[in-house]
Amino acid sequence: MKVHLTLKSANVKTGPIPVSTTEKDSCPTDCAMKSECYAASGPLALHWSAVSAGTRGTDWDTFCETVADMPEGQLWRHNQAGDLPQVNGTIDAVLLGQLVAANQGKRGFTYSHHRDTESINWIRHANAWGFTVNLSANDLADADTLADADAGPVVVVLPSTQTVNTVTPAGRPVVICPATQRDNVSCATCQLCQRQRAAIVGFPAHGTRKRVIDIKLAA
Repeated sequence: MKVHLTLKSANVKTGPIPVSTTEKDSCPTDCAMKSECYAASGPLALHWSAVSAGTRGTDWDTFCETVADMPEGQLWRHNQAGDLPQVNGTIDAVLLGQLVAANQGKRGFTYSHHRDTESINWIRHANAWGFTVNLSANDLADADTLADADAGPVVVVLPSTQTVNTVTPAGRPVVICPATQRDNVSCATCQLCQRQRAAIVGFPAHGTRKRVIDIKLAA
């Protein structure tokens, strides 16, 4: 599994924290947002392609060693692009366990579109051991389904025009990601996605494909 780690990100949305990128083959083939993925275009797409081709980054073992060497309490984001390592469509429990162990004492967080029963179980274990894995929902109804699994916190993609807090069909609160609304907020200062929480975090569609996502969500 090929992965790249930037120890101090220059991305204004994440802030100056460590941020990783994992090869494209980590993504589940049944991801409903695969064709609309924000990481599939722009400068990030070029970086992601280089990581996937093995011309940039390291192997998984080296990556986990670097994570383990981070300072105690370090906030870091796994996967600005990519997902958790998989084998035949299911999260690789061995590689995930290696990362969870490396994260002990640190404050790592990530997002995953893996949702088969076994993957959900491993995500539940990762959250229990202190590595925050947010389950990524495709719409508000899907967010309720993932929240019912009780495996970890949930995030959801929203129409680009949704800029105020809302609720799911089941009445769960949805908090709009503060970094998408205010220039003085980043992952480094907000840290909401790193926390175990009941509230769902909503991400308004953005990037070159936001109109396509808007149409898809309205269907």
